[in-house]
Amino acid sequence: MKVILKEDVKKLGNMGQVVDVSDGYARNYLVPRGLAVEASTKNIKSLEHEKRMIIEKAKKIRNSAQELADRISQMNLVIKAKAGEEGKLFGSVTSMDISELLKKEGIEVDKKKIFIDEQIKRLGTYSVNIKFHPGVSTQLNIQVVEE
Repeated sequence: MKVILKEDVKKLGNMGQVVDVSDGYARNYLVPRGLAVEASTKNIKSLEHEKRMIIEKAKKIRNSAQELADRISQMNLVIKAKAGEEGKLFGSVTSMDISELLKKEGIEVDKKKIFIDEQIKRLGTYSVNIKFHPGVSTQLNIQVVEE
């Protein structure tokens, strides 16, 4: 069955592409979730208009993600945590803590988009990667100080 993708689908194709998939995959997964529509003659004719709309929507999303990434890359966050001897923290700083701290600064970032390379278990300065959109990511500098 030929379908027109309304959004990017991993390992299948990009927004606006016409792809050939099995009937069951289209009927049970893609169409009910709004990821694709059947590629009938009527839908193919309206594809060009939808492509322009989809491209504009993708540009807006990417631009807003880039603006947010630029704004966050300029920030230096300070996290206060209880620490014992030699600067070792009681517990660790998680992506949820960072997300809540960003929320206090007025920036909504899902904790699943925050990637910490190494566990933050000591006082010091760390760099955390945040991925907003495919191709748009930034580094956030975090300083962990004793409470």
